[in-house]
Amino acid sequence: MKAHSFISTPQPEATETGIEILRRGGNAVDAAIATALVQGVVDPQMCGIAGFGSMQIYMPKKGFHGFIDFHGKTPAAATPDMWQDLIEGEARDGFGFILKGNVNDAGYQSITVPGSLKAYFEAQTEHGVMDWSDIVQPAIDHAERGVVIRPHMHFFWTVNDGMGRVLTTDRLALTPSGRRIYFHPDGTLKRPGERLENPDLAQTLRKIAKGGADVFYTGEIAEIIAADMQANGGLLSADDLKNYQTTRCDPLWGRFRSFDIASNQPPGGGIMLIEMLQILENFDLKTLGHNSTEYIRIVAEAMKRATRDKDMFVGDPAFFDVPIDRLTDIAYAREQADRIKAGDIASVERLNDSFPESKDTTHIAVADAAGNLVSMTHSLGMPSGIITEGLGFMYNGCMAVFDPRPGRAGSIAPGKSRFSSVCPTIVFKDKDPKVVIGAPGGTQIAMGVLQATLNVLEFDMPILDAIVAPRFSATSSAIDVSNRIPGFVTKGLETRGYEIIRSPFSYGFAAVHGLKRNSDKTWSGAADPGHDGMALGL
Repeated sequence: MKAHSFISTPQPEATETGIEILRRGGNAVDAAIATALVQGVVDPQMCGIAGFGSMQIYMPKKGFHGFIDFHGKTPAAATPDMWQDLIEGEARDGFGFILKGNVNDAGYQSITVPGSLKAYFEAQTEHGVMDWSDIVQPAIDHAERGVVIRPHMHFFWTVNDGMGRVLTTDRLALTPSGRRIYFHPDGTLKRPGERLENPDLAQTLRKIAKGGADVFYTGEIAEIIAADMQANGGLLSADDLKNYQTTRCDPLWGRFRSFDIASNQPPGGGIMLIEMLQILENFDLKTLGHNSTEYIRIVAEAMKRATRDKDMFVGDPAFFDVPIDRLTDIAYAREQADRIKAGDIASVERLNDSFPESKDTTHIAVADAAGNLVSMTHSLGMPSGIITEGLGFMYNGCMAVFDPRPGRAGSIAPGKSRFSSVCPTIVFKDKDPKVVIGAPGGTQIAMGVLQATLNVLEFDMPILDAIVAPRFSATSSAIDVSNRIPGFVTKGLETRGYEIIRSPFSYGFAAVHGLKRNSDKTWSGAADPGHDGMALGL
């Protein structure tokens, strides 16, 4: 399908909401924010008003192209060494630490200062054309009607158990509100096709529709949040909410062949995406063949090198000197490529390699007929499980990814944001946008976006084919592959000394959603079949 406006998201209700906003005369920003608010209702462990993220906005007629970054910030009460004696392990891909009692992973101390609602409000009131209350209304409507549980939602609750992390079902049961929303009276978890009732969230959204973001950060809702945190040993305070500010920044730019890549600044994952693309520019990937043994080896080595650099050098630039110029330098990329050509096998060190990552996040890609674009990835991290009685939404659990060891790029510090692999990206050629792309998927986000982007730019695949193609990942010393990559391909890698870990799933390693501009200036879009999403054009 081709259209002048297009939206792709992991939730059908969200995509439909965005299209309806465009039909009513809203622009891409209006559609993106209304969509984001609906996502927080219909897929409430993937994102929400108490989450974090990164939003790229491109409005050529307005002369604006920039990011609103809204990573969660560590509460002022946090200290660098408060958990250093509780360490039990580190996720195999480096995305988070396992502590005794899981204090960083679930519960009141796992919550960072939320940024999502503030970013939504700022983006819409600065760049949208509709009234704020009209943007919030679709989310209110969904909350009032209740939400039908979809297969991927239930899959996340029951399958992604963390192997050392708090089970998702246990997170849902942490508070009375969670038990009321997600479970039957007999204590059994609700199943696909059943409905989640959450009138408290509808009431909270009504207050936000009337009072904007201020009601959450300094008003009535802020008071309720602060009282709940204080009563239950949370780190988050009223002053943390009051003092929260989004970060405004220009895109981080990179180059691949004749394409210009616009992605987000640290602590987001755009720096990894650009580093990998610039390393891979030194190879004739098309001649190697898509997902051939040698193709996977080369791309996996680029992934490992970018992961190793992230672990050592990438954090919140307000607290840590991130060597952006060096990591995105063409000469540095060529040096890494030469090592790959020489057969060097990179290793990625881990404190403990027995725990996988979390994958709860969601994405929005929007293009409108006026040429405006939005690429936004937003999340709860791993959801904290905490729902303040009467408010209806779950808070983020972003403290889990901070390094509990002081003195490192990802160490805890008051007011600091942690690294996130989110990389909402727009690709340009000769200053014209060609691809709008992003993904949920924890640490795998940059890896999934990388492969789908290569599929479009290097192999000229239609956007649907680019997203559906089987993926792999190397965020540790091993190479993880989806089950649709043939064994005869990976056998050659094993012969060369690589550890291959085969996923039982056909789709995985992020859930890419994106748009591609066609030669006639229309757009096509696709939603990753690994989730329950949908792409629609207008």
